[in-house]
Amino acid sequence: MEYKIGICGAGTWGIALAQMLSDYCHVMVWSAIPSEIDQLSATRVHPNLKDVMLSERIVFTKQIAQVCENEYLVVAVPSVFVRPVAEQMLPYVSDETIVIDVAKGLEKDTCSTMSEVLKDVFADRCTNIVALSGPTHAEEVVKGMPTTIVAASDRIEAAQKVQRVFNNKTMRVYTNSDTKGVEICGAVKNIIALAAGVSAGLGYGDNARAALITRGCAEMTRLGTALGCMPQTFTGLAGIGDLIVTATSVHSRNNRAGYLIGQGTPVEQAIQEVGMVVEGMHAILPVRKLAQEFAVDMPIVSAMYDIVYGNVPPAQAASGLFNRELKSELEEYGA
Repeated sequence: MEYKIGICGAGTWGIALAQMLSDYCHVMVWSAIPSEIDQLSATRVHPNLKDVMLSERIVFTKQIAQVCENEYLVVAVPSVFVRPVAEQMLPYVSDETIVIDVAKGLEKDTCSTMSEVLKDVFADRCTNIVALSGPTHAEEVVKGMPTTIVAASDRIEAAQKVQRVFNNKTMRVYTNSDTKGVEICGAVKNIIALAAGVSAGLGYGDNARAALITRGCAEMTRLGTALGCMPQTFTGLAGIGDLIVTATSVHSRNNRAGYLIGQGTPVEQAIQEVGMVVEGMHAILPVRKLAQEFAVDMPIVSAMYDIVYGNVPPAQAASGLFNRELKSELEEYGA
């Protein structure tokens, strides 16, 4: 059986998934930017994945109605565009459609996860919503390098269907019913990766990076459990797994942006130099808002807020983390 997959978004992650799935699925890719579709159709090369020739089996379209005719729909746009794109999709989806979100972030004003945004837009019209998340750099997936990922949904049957479709010889897919936990991981890990980049930009070494990853995981877990999520999710692929790869990889936009900031580059200039969406920047405000609302101590997130929005010099923010009150690591989810 050849599955029919529609992908809304032609960024690196959407294109990497399209390339992987095209080996055994009918794949169609839509973009809101017509020139992007023209370029991909003509060259079969994505400008940020230049060393990969895209499969001739991938169909490109400028019509959102056409891409929504497929049984599986992947929402692969930056988190800030998920709601407007979902609103465009709304007339064309049904409860037979399985919608798969691969954006990692929280909505700024509502603090909603991307699955919650999709549920809000689609309401009863489409209820099979799955979050797909994990340590998955597009630069490796597009080349067929071994990767693992998590399909999360409160409708486990939908998650299992996605598991079967996306699982292949190079992609191993697990399921998880803790959708909110998986998506909280995806948002917070980007902020911690920014911090790891700042640390490297300041000239700090592996010890500091390891500390940020470890304590960052503690912050993710504290917030997630305060929101009713399962602690095990945060030690899984979507949690510590994705955090490790995002905080250490040369492919990480968040890590790169943080590195530039740590070296003294102004925030907006750092984002421009990265040249792609830096999701960690968008996540800081809603994650900080949730932390304040639920009285969760998140010192690394607070430090990144101070750097990005408070114009606090990175070295001063780092010093502030070390001068905090001394605590026990064994205190339950203690800071």
